[in-house]
Formats: sequence, structure tokens, C-alpha cells
Amino acid sequence: MRIRTHPLIYEINTWAWLTALSRRYSRPITLESIPTEVYDALAAWGFDAIWLMGVWERSPAARDLARRPQTLDEYRRALPDLKPEDVVGSPYAVHRYVVDDYLGGASGLARCRKELARRGLRLLLDYVPNHVAFDHPWLTTHPNAIIHGDTKALAADPVTFFQGPLGDVVAHGRDPYFPAWSDTAQINAFASSARNLARSALETLANQCDGVRCDMAMLLLNRVFGTTWGAAAGPIPETEFWAEIIPVIKATHPDFTFLAEAYWETEPELQALGFDYTYDKGLYDRLLEGDVEGLRVALGRPLDLQARMAHFVENHDEARAVVAFGPQRSLAVAAISLLIPGARLLHEGQLAGWRVKTPVQLGRRLEEATDLLIEPFYRALLGETRQAIYHDGLFTLIDAQNEAALAFCWTLENDWRLVVVNAANHRTPVSVALPDGLFPAGLMPAREVLSTASAVLGGKSQPDVALRLDLPAFGAQIWRPR
Repeated sequence: MRIRTHPLIYEINTWAWLTALSRRYSRPITLESIPTEVYDALAAWGFDAIWLMGVWERSPAARDLARRPQTLDEYRRALPDLKPEDVVGSPYAVHRYVVDDYLGGASGLARCRKELARRGLRLLLDYVPNHVAFDHPWLTTHPNAIIHGDTKALAADPVTFFQGPLGDVVAHGRDPYFPAWSDTAQINAFASSARNLARSALETLANQCDGVRCDMAMLLLNRVFGTTWGAAAGPIPETEFWAEIIPVIKATHPDFTFLAEAYWETEPELQALGFDYTYDKGLYDRLLEGDVEGLRVALGRPLDLQARMAHFVENHDEARAVVAFGPQRSLAVAAISLLIPGARLLHEGQLAGWRVKTPVQLGRRLEEATDLLIEPFYRALLGETRQAIYHDGLFTLIDAQNEAALAFCWTLENDWRLVVVNAANHRTPVSVALPDGLFPAGLMPAREVLSTASAVLGGKSQPDVALRLDLPAFGAQIWRPR
């Protein structure tokens, strides 16, 4: 099943989700026993794929590390009634690529995938290429696939290095701009043994799901990895890590989707190496900063690049959208991220206006009420995004004739949509000019999708001006033929 162009992807924190379902139904719920109506509710939103974050077996040692008193104090800010058993360890300190028994095991995942497929939903899972848990079996069975140091390195930098199970000195996984992750061990992306293990792991994953979200994918680029680890990594290979991995999987699973978590403007590079989609952190940052001119530049990128970006206003790494942007502004930026070309990534709880960001190490989340301003807006907006025009149509950025507003349109045969968003915190007049040839000639009766407003676009006196609007603060409107 090939994923639709410009797909809608919904991220779910699997462990916390199943815990919440168990509480709702007053019985244990695993991937094996998710009620039918839960799948039906997911399908009703119009998603194309479900990303079940955190299904793999978690490290027992990482779990113990996460239960230290100082860490528990931090987690209580997200879950005031926290119990030690709520801390299940990081899903990104993978112990083995085996579905955690607590979540339902391999059979539970297979059943879940089947139920999703029956409703036209693809299944995405995590793949963590840069590191494994610091008690992973590879540290003893394949030590040459792991970055090592020596006793001097351990003494000089105990944050980055630790004593391994073979009496060796092992490196923790890291991003070069931050301290090492203490619950992980660093894979050596330059080692042929590590690349062979990666291919083998992904071949197994490709038989269990329809795609993977690759954690911190840019860290495996030769130039990045070489800069991060230097001589400890050994000689730089002639080929890129992803060039040896992705084509092998695509050869046997041509519709398998690779989504890269990517930063530092590495998106074109990763797309060239075979990724179907890459995170659009640049767009998120411009939305957060309110940089309207920067947004225009971003929306004016080549369509072949933009169509393979994954846009979001929250995910498990970022603050909740209603907290980061404020409730009303969060809806305006959501309209932008969901209505432009590319993959559209949504996060569990975003549609309900949840405010608490749950650490990924927790298996239970705070129960929050649905925001009655946020949820109806998303229902209307996602109902609109199901339309074929947002997947098969032509996207064009147009002039809103106001520095605080963005406007763009979609056209498909005789159908069209005009999207106008006020990025300012005050009421803003907008005059939208439509480029020649994008719309049928003459007057066009139109209606606004998110309200009951109607208008007539175009006119003999000013044929270049389609519509004059007076948008409220952080207002978003979608015009279509009446």
C-alpha cells in the first residue's frame, strides 16, 4: 500500500496510549486487544499513517537510570501523582528490536497493523540508527560495531564514556552540540559490521510495518559523524551510511517509507540519499518566531524539496502547541503546516489541545480534558485536508499584500482553494491578488470552509484583486467554490 502524496501522519506515544485505554475500559489493553471503535475513531480523522512511537523492548538498565530520585522529581512536573512504575525507560534506548511483551509482543503488533490496514492506515515505527541502549547485546556480541575510547578518555570525559561489559571503554550516544545520552551506547556508523547490522535490523522491521521514522538521521552523515567522533570512528567510508541502507530495503519493499528526523539544513542531503520525507524544523522555528517573511521564503522553496518535508507544530520533542504558540495562534500555524505541500505530522493530544508535554520515559500521562475551542477547529481542518486537491493539486504561493499575512492556493482541474492566514496578534486587512490563469475567469461565488461566510471573488473594476478580507488576530480562512 503506497502512501498518499502529502500524507497526514499521527504520532502516538504507544505505552501511555495503551495505559490510558486500559483505564478507560477498566481492563488491560495491549496491541493485541485494542477495541474496534478505537481504530474506527482514528480512521475517522482521515489520517494516512499512524506512527506508534516506542514499541520496541526498552532497556532495563535505562529504566533503572530513569528512576533515580532527581529524575523522578523532574517527571513529577508532568505527572504530579507519579509512581516509580510509571517510569518505563526511554524508547530511544532500544534494548532489542522486538516488540515489548508488555505492549503485546510481535503478535499484538501484527494484529494492530492488520486492523489499521483494514481502514486504509499505514503503520510507522521507530528506528534509532545512531545508538542503542547501554546494556544492548551488541556491546558483547558485536563490540566492533560500537565506538570505543580508552582509560584516558574515560577519566577526562566520564559524561561521554563509560566502562563497558567487556572491561572496555565505550562511548555513549551523542549529538555533537549536547552532552551524551547516558542511557545509550554509540554505534560506529563507519564500521562495516554496524552497517550490516543496520541493514539486518531494518529488513526485519520492514516485515512488521510500512515505514520508519529514523531518529536523528543526520548524525549518520559521513561529514557529521566524522566531525563528532574523529579518530575514534576510524577512516571515513567511501559511501554514505544511508546510501548502503535505504536502497537495500527499497529493493524488496518499494513502498516502504523512510522519514528522517533531521536538523541543521541537512534535509536536501538526506532526501538525495533516499529519504521520502525529512523533518521541517526550519519551518517550525519560523512559525514559533512569527517570522512571516521567513515563512514566505520557506513556502517559496522548490516544490520537489518542500513536498518531501514533514511539517509540524508539535511532536514528542517540542512543547505542546497551545503552550508554545498560545491557543488561538496555535490554530493559525496549524492551518499553515497542514495545508502546504509535504507530509503533515500531528501529535497525540494536539487535536484536543492538551497542554502537558509527557516525557517519553513515562508509561502514563496526565489525563487532560478536551479543549472545546481547539478540537472543533481541527475536526473541520482535517475534514478539509482529506480533499483530493491537497494531495493531487498544484500549490502556488500568492501575494497577500500585507506583511503580516500569508496566502496560497491549490488548484486541481476546475476546483480551487484559497488559504489566507493572519500571523499578527491584531485584526489585519488583506487584499489577495491571484496570478493570471490560476482560477476561472469572471466572477466566482465562494464560501469559507471554517465558517458560514460567503463572497464573490473577482470583479470588473479590479480584476487582479480576488478578495478583500478583514482577518481577526491569528485568523485563518479557506475559500473554495460555493
